Amino acid sequence: MPDAPSPPDLSTLPEAETAPRSRWKPQLVWLVPLVAALIGGWLAVKSILEQGPVIDIVFKSAEGLEAGKTKVKYKDVDIGLVTAVTLSQDLRQVVATAELVKDFQPHLVEDTRFWLVKPRISGGSVSGLGTVLSGSYIGVGVGKSGGAQKTFTALEEPPIVQLDTPGREFVLRSTDLGSLAMGSPVFFRRLQVGQVVGYQLDENGRGMSMQIFVNAPYDRFVTENTRFWNASGVDIKLGASGIEVDTQSLASLLLGGVAFETPEESTALPAAAPDTRFELFASRTQAMRNPERDVLTMLLFFEESLRGLEVGAPVDFQGITLGEVSAIRVELDPASQRIVMPVEMNLYPQRLRLRSKAKDQPPLSDEARKRFLDDMVAKGLRAQLRSGNLLTGQLYIGLDVFPQASAARIDWASTPPQLPTTVGTLGELQASLQRVANKLEKLPLEQIGADLRQTLQTTSRLLYRLDTQVAPEIVATLGEARKAVDTAQGMMAADEPLQQDTREAIRELGRTAKSLRALSDYLERHPEALLWGKKKETER
Repeated sequence: MPDAPSPPDLSTLPEAETAPRSRWKPQLVWLVPLVAALIGGWLAVKSILEQGPVIDIVFKSAEGLEAGKTKVKYKDVDIGLVTAVTLSQDLRQVVATAELVKDFQPHLVEDTRFWLVKPRISGGSVSGLGTVLSGSYIGVGVGKSGGAQKTFTALEEPPIVQLDTPGREFVLRSTDLGSLAMGSPVFFRRLQVGQVVGYQLDENGRGMSMQIFVNAPYDRFVTENTRFWNASGVDIKLGASGIEVDTQSLASLLLGGVAFETPEESTALPAAAPDTRFELFASRTQAMRNPERDVLTMLLFFEESLRGLEVGAPVDFQGITLGEVSAIRVELDPASQRIVMPVEMNLYPQRLRLRSKAKDQPPLSDEARKRFLDDMVAKGLRAQLRSGNLLTGQLYIGLDVFPQASAARIDWASTPPQLPTTVGTLGELQASLQRVANKLEKLPLEQIGADLRQTLQTTSRLLYRLDTQVAPEIVATLGEARKAVDTAQGMMAADEPLQQDTREAIRELGRTAKSLRALSDYLERHPEALLWGKKKETER
């Protein structure tokens, strides 16, 4: 095998010449695009970081919506803009895509509400007039729930009350809506304190549920004993208490309204919780008929007619209402084979309190109520039918103490317990009339009539005699008297001798009187003349 060639000797080769290095320096012109690229990147990052949430709002139509122009506002502050308006897949709705500011992201929760603000006339209120020139916009109501959401269904009407408004919402149950509507006022002592915020028909179609909102601080006056009634129009009633006219305000006459009040006699309770359900009565009279939840039902039996007594008639004790009539029935008593008419009444025991100086006196217990009523019945407490209005003939039940009443007691074992009664004022009047009629029947009216006819005949004969016999004699006597008067008047004439003789006699009497006066004066000066006579002039 031949030997491998040896490597060449590099040391004998000439040294290679080193190429000169180029010295490149950055030019100033390249800084401009570099800075622009940095600024662009920074703006892009900033835009991404500051980009707000994008949400979808579903509307029934695109009326008032325009991409790039329609704004989203919260309390008249711009918080977003509608970027696109498209149809839904089923073509039944319109989807508006809006981009909001980043700070609004935490408020996009499940109960956040959106609606289109445009000119509206609803009932007695006008809203959205500012959009006539500026155009429609989407209003926002911030919710309070914790679940985030990006797709919302817009409200058909703007909400009456915002979720952040202080106050409480309650539910009213009624058979119909009446004249109420969204935004109808809620009154407390004729002061508007809230509004009707919603209503819906029950699934079975037999009633309505209405939501009302009572603003703070008036919501604390709504308790479990509070009564609500429809205050629309004018409530005129002619009842046992006379003519009653009740209305809240001019607005309630035109737009309707709801009023509430807590009876003064009811037990003091704390404020009702939100969403508490109440019954909506047709009038204040009906609402105040049953102001208490604690009710004691008692049974009454009356012997007289119940015509004029109605369900709801008051039961009072010396003018203070303690209950109401709850039922009037007609039944056949198999024991006595008589038709009876039991009357049920509801008493409110919480109105019966022990006399005490303490303001918060607790109501009587059940046992204390029974003892109290037993003692009162033993002293003569009875129920009585009384006339409340003579014009309408309406009756009510009065509780009063009759000391002369026969002994009776309450049978607490029966259901409901029976309270003893007494004859009413109308029954007493009928009994008095019956007694008068009985006395009239006992009178000998025929004999009295015969005597009266005989007396009239006698009187008639006497008058006839006076007219035919006595009257002519009286006329003759009057004629003679008239002649005598005429003769006397003739004798008193100035030219008659009697008149001349009378004047001459009067003159003689005058002269005689003068002589007597002169004699009297002389005797007074010369009393001795009675013994010695009148002295001569020479002797004086």
